[in-house]
Amino acid sequence: MLTRINHIGIAVNSLDESIPFYRDSLGMTFLGWEEVTEQKVKVAFLQVGESKIELLEPTSPESPIAKFLEKNGPGIHHIAYEVADIETAIKKLEFEGLRMIDAAPRNGAHGAKIAFLHPKSSGGVLTELCQSGH
Repeated sequence: MLTRINHIGIAVNSLDESIPFYRDSLGMTFLGWEEVTEQKVKVAFLQVGESKIELLEPTSPESPIAKFLEKNGPGIHHIAYEVADIETAIKKLEFEGLRMIDAAPRNGAHGAKIAFLHPKSSGGVLTELCQSGH
């Protein structure tokens, strides 16, 4: 079902302040940023090998990322796994009794379809399924 780690999501207070560390200090390739209005975040992607780091900055106090930062401070927010067919993956996990935050895919960055498993079903780790949009 899973094909690879797509990205690791990291909550940050500021993309402008965070990007230089990953791009300049660690030498990751900066792939650009975009605003995901539906999720109330701005995201920046940086490439490392076959995987990416996704930096997430809230654009609203109601953003799940704003709430995460308020509670935990900056740091790892989620891990995303690539799947070929997200709807089939969701159905399989639900059939196995796992709790989904998203029973249907929603829109993510770069045209991807995404869905989250509840951390209580994934060992305390917020887990994202990601079907690439391109």
